Amino acid sequence: MAQPNTNPSDAATLLDPTATLVNLSTLDFLLIELVPMAYRISADLAAREEDWLNADASSAHKATTVGATAGGAAGSQVDNDTGSTLGASVTGGGPGTTVGGTAPVDEEESREAVFHRLESLGYRVGLGIVERFSRATPRPTDPLSTIKFLCKDLWTLLFRKQIDNLKTNHRGIYVLTDNTFKPLTRMSFDTKKYDPAVAAAAAATGDPGLGRDANNISRAQPFLFFPAGLVRGCLAGLGVTATVTAETSGLPSATFQIRTVGAKA
Repeated sequence: MAQPNTNPSDAATLLDPTATLVNLSTLDFLLIELVPMAYRISADLAAREEDWLNADASSAHKATTVGATAGGAAGSQVDNDTGSTLGASVTGGGPGTTVGGTAPVDEEESREAVFHRLESLGYRVGLGIVERFSRATPRPTDPLSTIKFLCKDLWTLLFRKQIDNLKTNHRGIYVLTDNTFKPLTRMSFDTKKYDPAVAAAAAATGDPGLGRDANNISRAQPFLFFPAGLVRGCLAGLGVTATVTAETSGLPSATFQIRTVGAKA
């Protein structure tokens, strides 16, 4: 029987009892489901917090009402004016009114909560990937070599291609551009380039056709939160502390800006 062709690295992986083989499409499916899951979790936590605040305010209001009733029954010498004042303070703007009227979490707060959740998850995954992938290879020793290692080896491992463009100011800031970022290629959005002038005109005129690109980009942006954390985790695992921001100016391209500690613009 013919044996399948395997390279030495594959054979070593198969012989490693701790090795875990995962289909490359798993990451694609994970990224598709992570964003709506993060929004659901954030909405559920916000609803639970609001219910808890309302319940706490209701208990405080009930205790205040019972105390006021008991005080009114015991103090029959209180005149009508004082009793009227007491009644107004209890039934008016009490704690229940203030807390119960709290508005639900707005869109910006929800977006921030989702960002922190997804970015943190990506960071943890990035740390694990570097620890596993670089254990049999020499690690880069300086920031520029680390960024190149990320653009070539790690990017190929994660997204099956290398970064298309790398720019740096040689003072700690790096800009990575992927013209066909894998997680964004599966989105059924219009792939025309984003034009800020067109977006501004759409906002001014209210034309949905003009604002289609801007809407697509805003909907795609949350899907870059996890990859940004992934990049930051990979860099941290290689000894480079940095902040990473990711954005898209037109699907399916993505740009990652890496700012290391002490970087100068």
